[in-house]
Formats: sequence, C-alpha cells, structure tokens
Amino acid sequence: MQPSYDFALAIPTLNEAENLPFLLKRLETPLLAVPGNSEILIVDDDSHDGTAEIIAEYSSSHPNLRLLVRQGRSGLAGAVLYGWQQTQATTLGVMDADLQHPPELLPVLVEKVREGADIAIASRYAEKRPVNGLSAGRYAVSRLGTLVCMPLQKSGLQVRDPLSGFFVLRRKCIDGIALHPEGFKLLLEILVRGNIKTAVEVPFEFGTRLRGKSKAGLNAAVEYFSLLRKLSKDTFWRTRKSA
Repeated sequence: MQPSYDFALAIPTLNEAENLPFLLKRLETPLLAVPGNSEILIVDDDSHDGTAEIIAEYSSSHPNLRLLVRQGRSGLAGAVLYGWQQTQATTLGVMDADLQHPPELLPVLVEKVREGADIAIASRYAEKRPVNGLSAGRYAVSRLGTLVCMPLQKSGLQVRDPLSGFFVLRRKCIDGIALHPEGFKLLLEILVRGNIKTAVEVPFEFGTRLRGKSKAGLNAAVEYFSLLRKLSKDTFWRTRKSA
C-alpha cells in the first residue's frame, strides 16, 4: 500500500538519464519547503538509457520517489495523466526533466494553490521581457501557438502562457474529466475543459536544456493543432449550451 501524500509531482521522461541526477538533487530542498508530504513520480516512456537504474539507486534513500514505466505508449500529456492517476494526492504538479523549469519555484506554485487559486502556472510571458532558453525560431513558434489558442480560453480566465509545461493545480479541478493523452500541451486543455475558476501566473526565467535533446518537433506541432481542433469543437458546444 502506497503512503499518503498531499502533493505529487509528475515528471515525464524519455531518455533523460543524463539530467535526472541533477534534477533530483535540486528538487530536495524545494520539496522540503512544500507543506505536507510530497512525492515525485518519474513517468518514463520505456527509456533504455539507464533511467531505471538511476531512479532505483536514488529511491533507496528517498522513498517518496517512484518510477512508473509506460510500455508501448508515448506523449508528454499521456505520461503526466498516467502519473496523476497513480496517486491520491489532492494537489498535483508537473515539470520537465531537462532543468528548463527551475525546481526552486515549486514551493511558490504550491503556496498559490493553498492560498486559494485552482491552478498556479509558471509563466514565461507573465512579464514583458525576453525569454531565455529558446532560439529565435522556437520563440516565434511558441508565441504564435499562444496567440492562436487565446480565443479558446474562458472569458475572465485568460492567461499569458497557456502552453506552459510547469504548473500546480487542485485535483478536484480535473476529476471526472476525460483529458486527451496525446500531445504536449496539457495545460491548455485543462484551462479550457477543467473546472478552473481562478488561475495565477508566476513569472520565471526559462532555462536552457542541461543535457540531451528536445523532444519537440514536427509531430508535436501536428498534435497541437489536432488538440486545437478538438478544443474548438468543445468550446463551440459549450457556448451553444450556455446561450
């Protein structure tokens, strides 16, 4: 029987063994600052780069760390959702494994939720300043992707960075909602389809990938526009019902 945790952090991985020792070390102090008990869920899409061995060694002295392996499946959103399904924690979080998301921000995000927000988002665009860690091309694509999804967001609940991959939310905001496991932009769907009434954005400095290669590519773009199409239909019917 798994221990009871108040906060669960899902970290999706695919061939991120080079980054994991650095990430896990940096997570130690921030998680101590999070009220209650916290667990780390490494949700791995069957990597063969030593990920399992690294987690096994680290978890021997850190029982709040679990490795969840998905075989025959892929995709960041699906990995995160699978991780959240394996815990009873009432507060859920997600971040990347490549250290572009600073672990030190986690206590702030959790505290915003504890203070009353339904979701707290680490935002690259909450402040009008250059975003480090992205090439000019990726920055342009990111901004375009953000702009095209703005009409889908709920009135009065529009955030500047709906494509962030670093956020914390209340479990009850997504209970009973069948979220799409495909793609990389889980936050957008949660904002559109979840029971979210209040959202807080916390600015952060987007870092550069420590080691390894990014998983973003053409397939990610195709999946994103597929998600936009699905959410557009949902938004249309929601608007019709409320009219």
